[in-house]
Amino acid sequence: MAYKNTLAFTPLDLFNRIDTQTITRDYRNRQTIFAQGDKADAMFYVQNGNVKLTVASKSGKKAVIAILQHGDFFGEGCLTRQSLWTSTATAIQPSTIARVKRATIGRIIRQEPAFASLFISYLLFRIGRIEDEFVDQIFSSSEKRLARILLLLAGVGLQSKPKPALVKVSQETLAEMVGTTRSRVSYFMNRFRTMGFIDYNGSLRVHKALLTFLLNE
Repeated sequence: MAYKNTLAFTPLDLFNRIDTQTITRDYRNRQTIFAQGDKADAMFYVQNGNVKLTVASKSGKKAVIAILQHGDFFGEGCLTRQSLWTSTATAIQPSTIARVKRATIGRIIRQEPAFASLFISYLLFRIGRIEDEFVDQIFSSSEKRLARILLLLAGVGLQSKPKPALVKVSQETLAEMVGTTRSRVSYFMNRFRTMGFIDYNGSLRVHKALLTFLLNE
């Protein structure tokens, strides 16, 4: 699956318009930002780190529906009539998250047509990316899903510099994201290391070569 960005602007353009209206907070690894069923009263922006969105069924089964990185907004559902979160947001490494109240976002959208236009474009982009992620879950092997997640967490794209990117995430968390067992993740990680796609010895560094592997598979 190709990594592309069709936006004519960056999410930072949106964030800069609301920066003075936000409250910033640091989260620990595995700390919950909001929980499924809680009142949805704000939108969030990832200033640093990574966040996963998960949903849980009544029987207790869980699924990861999105992995968010620096520059992503999340919690847009607060702007609808739905008053409760339909997913749980959790930091998957130490992360800095900005929070802006629903009422503030609503007011800015009403008063600033330029912001509203950018925001709609961003939402359409996010919908497309979520569709790509679901297609990836349905049709890709566990190995390819792991490669895609590692690249996403490392922020590696077609224009990225060749220097390997440090990723701070456990194999247990990766297994949950991929939807497989920890032993399978360990097997794939050893395979990636042997092929020179990652360095994994106490810390994990992802090389851009992993992107070539993913696109050529």
